[in-house]
Amino acid sequence: MVSTLLSTPPSPSPSPIPPAIFITGTDTDVGKSVVAAMFTLGLGASYWKPIQSGPGPVDETGASSQGDRAYIQQLTGLPAAHFLPERHCLSQPLSPHAAAAIDGIQIQLSDFQLPRHDRAHLIVEGAGGLLVPLNPGGDYILDLIQHLALPVVLVARSGLGTLNHSLLSLERLRHSGIAVLGVVVNGPRNGSNCAAIAHYGQVPILLELPPLQPLNAARLQQAFQSIRWPEA
Repeated sequence: MVSTLLSTPPSPSPSPIPPAIFITGTDTDVGKSVVAAMFTLGLGASYWKPIQSGPGPVDETGASSQGDRAYIQQLTGLPAAHFLPERHCLSQPLSPHAAAAIDGIQIQLSDFQLPRHDRAHLIVEGAGGLLVPLNPGGDYILDLIQHLALPVVLVARSGLGTLNHSLLSLERLRHSGIAVLGVVVNGPRNGSNCAAIAHYGQVPILLELPPLQPLNAARLQQAFQSIRWPEA
């Protein structure tokens, strides 16, 4: 019996807050956009979503925001200059490989370079989980993270099933040599699951993020101030 699932310790970050961070999740609709909004607002960062599939999330009234970029700008209230255009903006809310096929294009890793921006930090938001396909050639979101050479914040659910999803995601990130800054656990507080992710995943829990009501810039800023950054 082993005491922890992951034998390799987390890769240390060069500083508590790197200049660019990739926000990924254990699943779709796990809360990546809310967490990305929190980081973008808290750091006064630029925001970039390389691939947008479909119209994005809906607000509390059920209205579509027409993409995560517009949704996060609305949530944060930051000026439009903080928000960088997508490299691929696809019409259907599907996995990028499927949405791209419908739109008659094929996504390649060579399509992506970190965009120029004029702020101290850049927040990059992924699409779905790590093994969401980008193209028929076998590239995934995981490969995009490697290609961009960014450290990761992993967003996980707080409830039942999160341990398997979180630990598998952490194992794949480590196996791929990607630095993991920590995990944001999103949802109703669950101390047992947070402790298990930290112990078995050998990873810092940056924040337990409960449902924010109302979901607005003030609540996001308050949540950001509660992040427990690991020491460099």
